Amino acid sequence: MAENGDGLGTVPEHERILQEIESTDTACVGPTLRSVYDDQPNAHKKFMEKLDACIRNHDKEIEKMCNFHHQGFVDAITELLKVRTDAEKLKVQVTDTNRRFQDAGKEVIVQTEDIIRCRIQQRNITTVVEKLQLCLPVLEMYSKLKEQMSAKRIFPCSGWSGPLLAVCSRRPLLKAHRCDLQTCRLPSALPLNQRAGGRPCLDRYYSALKTMEQLENVFFPRVSQYRFCQLMIENLPKLREDIKEISMSDLKDFLESIRKHSDKIGETAMKQAQQQKIFSVALQKQNNVKFGKNVYINDRIPEERNEVELKCGFEEEDENEEEVLTVQDLVDFSPVYRCLHIYSVLGDEETFENYYRKQRKKQARLVLQPQSNMHETVDGYRRYFTQIVGFFVVEDHILHVTQGLVTRAYTDELWNMALSKIIAVLRAHSSYCTDPDLVLELKNLIVIFADTLQGYGFPVNRLFDLLFEIRDQYNETLLKKWAGVFRDIFEEDNYSPIPIVNEEEYKVVISKFPFQDPDLEKQSFPKKFPMSQSVPHIYIQVKEFIYASLKFSESLHRSSTEIDDMLRKSTNLLLTRTLSSCLLNLIRKPHIGLTELVQIIINTTHLEQACKYLEDFITNITNISQETVHTTRLYGLSTFKDARHAAEGEIYTKLNQKIDAFVQLADYDWTMSEPDGRASGYLMDLINFLRSIFQVFTHLPGKVAQTACMSACQHLSTSLMQMLLDSELKQISMGAVQQFNLDVIQCELFASSEPVPGLQGDTLQLAFIDLRQLLDLFMVWDWSTYLADYGQPASKYLRVNPNTALTLLEKMKDTSKKNNIFAQFRKNDRDKQKLIETVVKQLRSLVNGMSQHT
Repeated sequence: MAENGDGLGTVPEHERILQEIESTDTACVGPTLRSVYDDQPNAHKKFMEKLDACIRNHDKEIEKMCNFHHQGFVDAITELLKVRTDAEKLKVQVTDTNRRFQDAGKEVIVQTEDIIRCRIQQRNITTVVEKLQLCLPVLEMYSKLKEQMSAKRIFPCSGWSGPLLAVCSRRPLLKAHRCDLQTCRLPSALPLNQRAGGRPCLDRYYSALKTMEQLENVFFPRVSQYRFCQLMIENLPKLREDIKEISMSDLKDFLESIRKHSDKIGETAMKQAQQQKIFSVALQKQNNVKFGKNVYINDRIPEERNEVELKCGFEEEDENEEEVLTVQDLVDFSPVYRCLHIYSVLGDEETFENYYRKQRKKQARLVLQPQSNMHETVDGYRRYFTQIVGFFVVEDHILHVTQGLVTRAYTDELWNMALSKIIAVLRAHSSYCTDPDLVLELKNLIVIFADTLQGYGFPVNRLFDLLFEIRDQYNETLLKKWAGVFRDIFEEDNYSPIPIVNEEEYKVVISKFPFQDPDLEKQSFPKKFPMSQSVPHIYIQVKEFIYASLKFSESLHRSSTEIDDMLRKSTNLLLTRTLSSCLLNLIRKPHIGLTELVQIIINTTHLEQACKYLEDFITNITNISQETVHTTRLYGLSTFKDARHAAEGEIYTKLNQKIDAFVQLADYDWTMSEPDGRASGYLMDLINFLRSIFQVFTHLPGKVAQTACMSACQHLSTSLMQMLLDSELKQISMGAVQQFNLDVIQCELFASSEPVPGLQGDTLQLAFIDLRQLLDLFMVWDWSTYLADYGQPASKYLRVNPNTALTLLEKMKDTSKKNNIFAQFRKNDRDKQKLIETVVKQLRSLVNGMSQHT
């Protein structure tokens, strides 16, 4: 029963599955069939049975339907068989009609084909005409382009709207009007007699570029489908490159021309700046005179300055020539304008700018490279400066007449690079200059160079700072030059007072040197100035040095206070270093005698007094009062005092040398038994020499003469003492001592005769006190007193040293021993010998005591 129940449940399910199979697409039958196998076991068998039963039912239905329609099908076949006979007849009739119709239309067909062929040809001709009308303008424009590229015509350019340089204007370079690049109204700087032989003008290339533009924008789009148009389009870049190459070739020629003419351009610009400066200075001087200002500089300073400026090599030309001669008269700027325009039209302006700036930087480096021997002549410096000025004048001109090719930032960068190089070059080459005139001309060139470029807007403060360095070098060269001048003056001087025989000669000397002496003025002619000829010459040369130093200070844009300070400092260097060194070298020269040294001391005294006049001279030049707080004082007082002290010391030295020379002539017989009864000849000659030389010393300051006299007496006393104590002198007799005493007496008489005024009492005699006490001790033979009073302040022989007495006594003892063979039988001689030995022993004990005490 259970199985029957399951069977009943599966039958509706099988029917549902069969309905799904019949109603769904065949591609979706798979899941339905799978459900048959997913059910109970053996369910598919029952499904197959159910499926077979369903198939049998459908077959029955199909059979019923076929039986229902079979009679109608048979009837239709019967009717078709009847119609076939009529259809064959109709076919035969249509075929015959078509044949007859074809035979009748053959002629019409031929005529129709001719008409069609003519219509096609007519349409083609019309199309060709239309296309030719479209292509002919293109071909004509391209032909025109080829003619423009190959033409050899020369079109003179005209229409330049302003000069580059203007004489005596505030700014040497006037801003020229912008050139009209669209109409090619560009400047032509070549003279008319040179234009015919020049390169063809680039006007035709402007037209060619315009033609290319029209072809590309207007004509080529109309015929772009044709092959010849593609060939033309492909050829246009090559034509543009050709134009660029030609314009670049002109630019290269322009750059070469600029390089060749830079020095001439710079010379013209510097000349105009110099003329403007001279005009301004003259106008300022005229205004100062008009308003009553003190413009005393010394009349010859402007004249000498003009001479120096004329030496700068800028030859003067008349104003008409100056107004005509401009930078454009020297260089044709049109190639750079044209090339710039061509590259701008071609859209490659940046390439042109980069190339132009790169090439100009290379030229700048070449211009800034000096010649190795530039420092030898001023022409070398001038050529160097004019080339640099010419370079930057051109750049400034390009800056103002073009737009974007040269910018202010580019020129500033280029100038800063150039300025550093210029300063380094000038600093190196100027160090080789030893001629102050060349250094001064270099300074003038630098000033004109700086003023010129400053007029074009370039900063030049560093150049003026460099001038201060060169100023120090200029002062050094001046000091070397004036050292030679001073040496020549000293060599030519006769070192004797200047003789004056009349009033005219007196005024001449007074005009050269500020000397004031009422006593001398009262004297009648002939008379003498106390100084020698070198004094006014040195004074004049010091003023000349101040003039020369002032020349360098001009045009440095410095205040009068700074100029005054520079003049005083350089003058101090001249006095304290150069003149002082020359004086010291002069004083130490072997051929300078005592008379010359005395005159040198007198000269330095007057030069020292003249220093205040030099300060007044500088004050008159600069109009800066000496009472100003920061005013530098001249150090001439200390300079001449030092020289005077050196001369005084040299006088003492040479005087002592003279004394030594006389003393070396001494020829004593140290073994004589009796004196000659008179002083030695050498000593009398020495005393006579001292008397004469001290007469010359009367012109010296009192203390100098007194010191010299005291020094001479002391040196003479020392020399005589050394003569007695000389180690090579082994024996001295009493007669020799007595003769020596006669010489010392003459020395004392000379000292007491007051050879130099101002020495008090027996001051000079004290120089011989050591000799006097020593000789008195031996001549009186007062050894008991000497030994008894030794060491007492009131001792009669206080200045006699035991060692000195012992040395001299031993020399006399040796003499006594030598004569002892003949005197041994005389009682007095034996007693004297014993006394000498006793004194010698006592003196030795004193000497030993002194050494132990020490």
